[in-house]
Order: sequence, then structure tokens, then C-alpha cells
Amino acid sequence: MAKTILKRLGLIVTLLLVTVLAFVAFSILPGDPTTAILGVDATDEQIAVLRERLGLALPLWQRYFDWLGGLVTGDLGESYNYAMPVAELLAGRVGVTAALAAMSFALILVISLPLGILAARYEGGVLDKILTVLNQITMSIPNFLLGFLLTCVFSLILHWFTVGSFSAAAEQGLGAYLSYLFFPALAIALPKAAMTVKMLRGSILGEMKEDYIRTAYSKGNSKSAALWRFALRNAMIPVITFLAMTIADIVAGSIVVEQVFAVQGIGQMLVSSISNRDYPVVQAIVAFIAVVVVVCNFAADLLYRVMDPRLRQR
Repeated sequence: MAKTILKRLGLIVTLLLVTVLAFVAFSILPGDPTTAILGVDATDEQIAVLRERLGLALPLWQRYFDWLGGLVTGDLGESYNYAMPVAELLAGRVGVTAALAAMSFALILVISLPLGILAARYEGGVLDKILTVLNQITMSIPNFLLGFLLTCVFSLILHWFTVGSFSAAAEQGLGAYLSYLFFPALAIALPKAAMTVKMLRGSILGEMKEDYIRTAYSKGNSKSAALWRFALRNAMIPVITFLAMTIADIVAGSIVVEQVFAVQGIGQMLVSSISNRDYPVVQAIVAFIAVVVVVCNFAADLLYRVMDPRLRQR
């Protein structure tokens, strides 16, 4: 019980530290938001008035606690660049990134789980060797490069979709919307799917060498039956850890991929906001990603206990 409480407290402390680092780092970066708003020809008086209005004249620690208090109550401040509440600005973008992340995660599961099981079932065979080579190649390709390759093949050569037409696709209905998101989701999912295949294969093979599997063989179970009935459940426990953290990686990875495919999610907004020194938006997005990481860790811990009854006693 004490360990569980400490884990929960550790997640909260981690989240607080991330908010401190995000706020301080972006507050001390070179460049003044007032210059980005008013331009380089602004007078000192105009800059002073704007800094006062934006609250930038306050001490850093006071600004942080004001921002943290607003974050807890749902008030994310006002965007410097768009002159509107950050929460309202992000409302439409979070849904896009969430849809992209959900599709990416679904693709990871659909691709990796069957292939990981097949690779373990036919260890050393032709399929296993082919998957091993493909895994190594796919894992070595960064998301942005994979996105660029998919764009070249499916947009420029095959004309299956048009890069930059996300807004038009969204207006055409759910089918066109999801069709456009499929390729950026694939760019995010393939490297993670390759890692999951490798991890699941190794985990299953490790379980297949345990004593309880030999006992299953002695009771007349075939290799396939022993794998499906006994080994797979235990082999999934470390994979769940990776998959839970993959959700956070997907959200973070979407930052680059959204730029490549011109998807109007929080990733694209984060990049543009950093360029414009729109720090309230940047800090809100970083805090959102930190919350996703903490929630994923918490969900993984709960799943451990569901998958492995031994952990419920701790």
C-alpha cells in the first residue's frame, strides 16, 4: 500500500516538475514576445505597456504560480498571437491530435500483435527472418523521414491523397477526414509497431522456456496451444508497459508528423507558437503532453495488476 501511494505521489511530483521546467525554460529563452507582437520598430513605452498588460513585468515565480493556479482551474491564459483564450484555441486542435493518436495506436496493435505472435510461433523460420529484417529497417527510420517517403509515394506518385488538403478533407465528411489521417498515422505507427513486434516476440520466447510451459506440454498441449493458453498472457505484461508509454510517444511524435502532412493539430500549433514566442500556448501544450505521460503511466500500473494477479498483493 505504501509503495502504491509513493508511486502516485511520484507521478504528481513529476508532473509539477515538468510544469516548472516548461514555464521557466520558455520564459528565459532569448526573444521577447512583445517584439514578436509589436515588431522591431516598437518604442520602449509601447513595449512597457504591453509587458504590463500581458503580466510579463511580474517576477517569474509569481507568473508561474498564477499560471499554475489557472492550469488547475482550467484557465490556460490568453494567446499572445491570437488574442483569444488558450483553452478555446486548443479545443479544436486537441481533437485532431487525439484522432491521429488513436488511429496510430490502433495501427500499432493491428500490425504488431499478430506479427509478434507469428514470429515467436515460427521462430527461426522464413517468416521470422523476414520480419526481423523488416523490423530493423523500420525501427531505424525516423518518423519525419518515413512521413516524407509516404508523402512521395502515396501523394506525389500514386495521388491517393493531396498533402495540405486536410481542411478540405475535414469538410468532406468523416470518411475523407480519416482517410487523410491514415498516412500520418501510419508514419507514426510503423516504427513503434516494429519495436512492439520485437518485444512481443522476445517476451513470448522467454515464457515458452519456463517450467509451466513444459508442464503444459506434458499434459498434451501442442506448441500453439501452450502459447495461446498460457504463455501469451504473461508475455503481454512487459509489452503493456511499452504500449502504455507508446501513447505518450505518439502524442509527442505527432509534433513533427503533423508538420510533414500539414495536419492542423496541437503539434503544428506548438511549432508555430514557439516561432511566434506565444508562450501561453506552448506551456499549455507541454503541460498537456506531460499529463498524457502521467496518465499513461498510471494506466499501465493498473493494467499490470489486471494481467498479473501477483502484483495485487504488493
